[in-house]
Amino acid sequence: MNLAEGRAADAPVPPGDPDPARIPDPAAHAAGVTPEQALPLDHTQAILEVTKEIAGVLKASDCPFALVGSVAAYAYGIPVRLQHDTDFAVRREDADTVTGLLRDHGIEIVDPPEDWLVKARRGGEHIDLIFSLAGRPVTSELLERAWTLPVDSVHMPVIDPTDLMVGRLAALSEHHCDYGKLLPVARGVRERVDWDRVREETGDRPMAAAFLYLLELLDVIPPRGDAEKGEPG
Repeated sequence: MNLAEGRAADAPVPPGDPDPARIPDPAAHAAGVTPEQALPLDHTQAILEVTKEIAGVLKASDCPFALVGSVAAYAYGIPVRLQHDTDFAVRREDADTVTGLLRDHGIEIVDPPEDWLVKARRGGEHIDLIFSLAGRPVTSELLERAWTLPVDSVHMPVIDPTDLMVGRLAALSEHHCDYGKLLPVARGVRERVDWDRVREETGDRPMAAAFLYLLELLDVIPPRGDAEKGEPG
């Protein structure tokens, strides 16, 4: 995710953070695993390699798609430490075709209990093929709005910045509401986002409205129109 339902994004890397590969893993330590045996916390390059491979397979097909989630934020220049997976938005009607293509390329497909995505694995990295972003179905129109951007030198469709923010805000809830992770993303794409559309599509959600108002207070985005200035967004 990301951008998938309720899943928190990978954490942006604050300036001065130590090398993540050298950060001890408490769980591994408790299990008696030595630092040399434990996987590094930063999977960024491994996830990028898998992302490029999956995008290459999908680009060779007739199925539209877009990169979403934390790797999409990376494509827009947001500094993130990738730890979990790479996410692609595809239409539900293309699911069988896409999974068949991936199987043909030796990629393991996993059918999860959720009905809004299919999971896959390549090596030790996980791939999510998502049909619904925060409860909203992936449509042809959403995929047509995608930007073509380089991801570690390979060009691919990346979810439109406005749709990226809509999905992130729509996924907020009382149980998943980490503004600290979302703020760097909003700052990084603010000049490329249609904030009026973001307000229109998410402003009726309390957590999203509060975050939009916070962005106004921090001068990240301009206040709402003259008739609504000063009111929480």
